[in-house]
Amino acid sequence: ITFFKDQVVLTDLPSQEAICFESSGTTGQIPSRHWVSDPDFYRKASQAIFEQQYGALTNFHFLALLPSYLQRGNSSLVFMMDHFIRESGSTLSGFFLDDWPALQQAIDLLHADQQRQGVLIGVTYALLDFAEAHPQDLSHLLVMETGGMKGRRREMIRSEVHQVLQEAFRLPTVHSEYGMTELLSQAYSQADEIFTPPVWMRVLLRDAYDPLSLSPRKTGAINLIDLANVDSCAFIATQDIGEMVNDNQFKVLGRLDNSDLRGCNLLLSGG
Repeated sequence: ITFFKDQVVLTDLPSQEAICFESSGTTGQIPSRHWVSDPDFYRKASQAIFEQQYGALTNFHFLALLPSYLQRGNSSLVFMMDHFIRESGSTLSGFFLDDWPALQQAIDLLHADQQRQGVLIGVTYALLDFAEAHPQDLSHLLVMETGGMKGRRREMIRSEVHQVLQEAFRLPTVHSEYGMTELLSQAYSQADEIFTPPVWMRVLLRDAYDPLSLSPRKTGAINLIDLANVDSCAFIATQDIGEMVNDNQFKVLGRLDNSDLRGCNLLLSGG
């Protein structure tokens, strides 16, 4: 996965329509760069994944609380959410940097809408900040965290984050998105921190101490085969530690020691 930091990973020269996504990371780190020759392919793939698990985009309002991503301008997550917002056709959907009054106004307006489900998707530290400043009943919304503290708060395990958000917002469950700059596919968790990938993405676990060996146990470092990476590399050895729940679903437990603190894929495991 580190090849995306210091190499141009492409099967051919970039097309005129090509775009380059950059990872968020933390200050001082070298970002990963992922060239995508056909941006519309990414739009279609990400939409198909979401709709397979949640239903049509037109059934939702999307409130995107992604301050650190919006400030960069070349985030794959912002690109995806911009597409979701446009395709939803909802006039209540939109991005929110740090304008909490505007976000609160949008949330209040969603209370009266019985036709669509509201989705509040946010970078973890921003959701926690909002929860501390404005605890309230958001049980009418689907709240989704997309990981990453960006050095703004202490690192927390996902279950701890979910507990804080559930208590502050009176939620039965918190959803999660697992994605990264180096992947064009996403996995979603609707409950119990269990992620479901699309049918074209396979999850394998490798021995954390021997990268050439698959882990015989249920836990190990996460390897991914993402067939949506048609223009770059479909075989990604991540620096995440995971657990297989079954042949198709997995949990993310933390990070390998000394790996980068990354933006949108997970939270660090404490201890």
